[in-house]
Amino acid sequence: MALLDWTRPDNAFRVEGEGIRLRPPKPSDYLEWRDLRARSREFLQPWEPVWPSDDLTRAAFRRRLGAYQRDMDLGQAYPFFAFRTADDALTGGITLSNVRRGVAQTGSVGYWSGQPFARRGHTLAAVKALTGFAFRTLGLHRLEAACIPTNDASRSLLKKAGFTEEGYAQAYLKINGVWRDHVLFGLVSPLDGNRRSDEF
Repeated sequence: MALLDWTRPDNAFRVEGEGIRLRPPKPSDYLEWRDLRARSREFLQPWEPVWPSDDLTRAAFRRRLGAYQRDMDLGQAYPFFAFRTADDALTGGITLSNVRRGVAQTGSVGYWSGQPFARRGHTLAAVKALTGFAFRTLGLHRLEAACIPTNDASRSLLKKAGFTEEGYAQAYLKINGVWRDHVLFGLVSPLDGNRRSDEF
């Protein structure tokens, strides 16, 4: 049985943040998502894998939603779109992926922002909201994130969100067609051990 049917318009699986609201993508988001990604392509491409030739088509978007549903059903990933609370504008996306249970209780955070909304605090608010969801709702112990060393904006964002720079991985991910080194970040739940519950 699926944990969530997020193709239903009445689903209540939402995460509230400061000036931002996260919810799973649904079919009716296609046009706004396509337009934002198309407008932001040159801004995003240096930090992302190469886009497939059909990436912005409706068929590809449906496949994306299907993959999201499967990951959610398995408890392996929780993808969200981020919407500005003031006007419900789509600002970008954020995903908690590679969720590992057992002795790890961890997951990886990845995000993107549309160029018109970059450096306005929306993505930082989304990361903080996802952090609370991961620790409070899912009961995870640790979150991980990574970024290209030259991505100063992303490094700064993660530090502002409470992540600690932990290491350096060579040829970690294939970004824009090239295997790129990444700086690694981690964040341990403040709900565990002797950490205060008000730290996020």
